Amino acid sequence: MQQKSQKKPELLDNEKPAAVVAPITTGSTLKISNYGWDKSDKFVNIYITLWGVHQVPAENVQVHFTERSFDLLVKNLNGKSYSTIVKNLLKPISVEGTSKKVKTVTVLILCRKKAENTLWEYLTQVEKECKEKEKPSHDTETDPSEGLMNVLRKICEDGDDDMKQTINKAWVESREKQGKGDTEF
Repeated sequence: MQQKSQKKPELLDNEKPAAVVAPITTGSTLKISNYGWDKSDKFVNIYITLWGVHQVPAENVQVHFTERSFDLLVKNLNGKSYSTIVKNLLKPISVEGTSKKVKTVTVLILCRKKAENTLWEYLTQVEKECKEKEKPSHDTETDPSEGLMNVLRKICEDGDDDMKQTINKAWVESREKQGKGDTEF
């Protein structure tokens, strides 16, 4: 096997070598799905924990804001990129007054409320809709036992086969006891 000799290009006295640029490989982009948030009179604050984020260059932490959303991209943190997009914020934010701060293990996103002193019970409209669907309705006009029956019906519809079988068995036993005149459950 022959080896070819490689000659280094010779530089003239006034030439400097070109900068060696190594491609930055970020591997993959991981989606950030966990974050915390808090609110004050003027801001909604989002806390995203990323260990070592303070060590990446400032230009590698990018946040883009719109009136009802923001997206965060952290590039080349331990060879990976991290991103999250939060759409449909509950209320509008002021893009001009919004910012980010990079702490030791946290990216803090400060969204300035468009209307100060407004109450944000949820961060997004979707979260609000999901939580309100879970709340039981308090209808004073209907019979309380009807509400209980609706809850049991929902459990039966959404439950697995074991849950349905357990409820069915309890129902049958209850009816049998009522038929015998035994009212003790």
